[in-house]
Amino acid sequence: MSTAAAKQNLLDLDREGLECFFADTLGEKRYRAHQVMKWIHHHYVTDFSEMTDLGKALRAKLEEHAEIIVPKVQFEKPSTDGTHKWLLGMDGGNAIETVFIPADGRGTLCVSSQVGCALNCQFCSTATQGFNRNLSTAEIIGQVWVAAKHLGNLPHQRRKLTNVVMMGMGEPLANFDNVVRAMSVMRDDLGFGLANKRVTLSTAGMVPMIDRLGEESDVSLAVSLHAPFDELRSELVPLNKKYPIAELMAACQRYVKRKPRASITFEYTMMKGVNDQPEHARALAKLMRQFGNAVQMKDAAKVNLIPFNPFPGTRFERSSDDEIHAFQKLLQVSGVLTTVRRTRGDDIDAACGQLKGQVMDRTRRQAEFRKQLAAQDISDAA
Repeated sequence: MSTAAAKQNLLDLDREGLECFFADTLGEKRYRAHQVMKWIHHHYVTDFSEMTDLGKALRAKLEEHAEIIVPKVQFEKPSTDGTHKWLLGMDGGNAIETVFIPADGRGTLCVSSQVGCALNCQFCSTATQGFNRNLSTAEIIGQVWVAAKHLGNLPHQRRKLTNVVMMGMGEPLANFDNVVRAMSVMRDDLGFGLANKRVTLSTAGMVPMIDRLGEESDVSLAVSLHAPFDELRSELVPLNKKYPIAELMAACQRYVKRKPRASITFEYTMMKGVNDQPEHARALAKLMRQFGNAVQMKDAAKVNLIPFNPFPGTRFERSSDDEIHAFQKLLQVSGVLTTVRRTRGDDIDAACGQLKGQVMDRTRRQAEFRKQLAAQDISDAA
């Protein structure tokens, strides 16, 4: 007994993929893809019957061969500072978190790329959840779709969603093809129309994929550095054992040379007594000088200091405001453009490093973390 072919979720396709679908699968003109993209991403229409500039015959074809499936909102919560968090349901009991952060005339959406994360960075709450799988293109761009619709982000109005950062759950470069395809829709005029520089991908340092990103996409790059010494960084970011700082910095320089107008942001989470001492600042400034003199450096690289955001069971503490500002001053004196990220959404666990979601862990990370917490509770009680 034959089974019906699976329908194509159109959210999985960028403009080129959608054009090919219309031409090769439906036998239609490629420009029909443009009409449908506008309906989906400009007007948030998911019912083909409501796409009134398409003929009835084409709408019937779409009903037979295609679908538009967006992530389901399981839970949403606003913060007192205007930040908004969504918990979006995936398959198999999984869920991911997406966060919108309004500030100073712009609105930034923090988007997840995986269900959980396999990298096990020690200061990140997502790492304690373990890892299940990569998100599809539809699940990635679907986060933007859900947030933009909620915000009333219409093309004829002033856009409330102005920036997207791939800084949510997961390592984006470990899900390269789906992430790049989704970022293409974010930047497409038929999609969300964001400028290249307003879409930022953050990586823990997958060196070969940084090079590939430079060849295949044109977005801003952020690198989760967090330490200027290999021994310390390997403890905080285990991926450093495979791609140490020298290799990572060389890849970043190649990225900048390949894209003369590109600027790389080095993210540095400030943890009390761990990486916030003057010797760390001086070593970090030395790394930044690889991008040239003070004037050139400000164009090519900057440092964003991130106050550590605590989560249950963590052994780390946030550096004090005085320690953070002293660290910033040492970098600035060395000619390094340095900003301090304002903590937003921490009252709803939506700040940097706090995203968790619901992960049906395929590793033993959750179990190991719970075991550590239990041992810590016993030690504290003793």
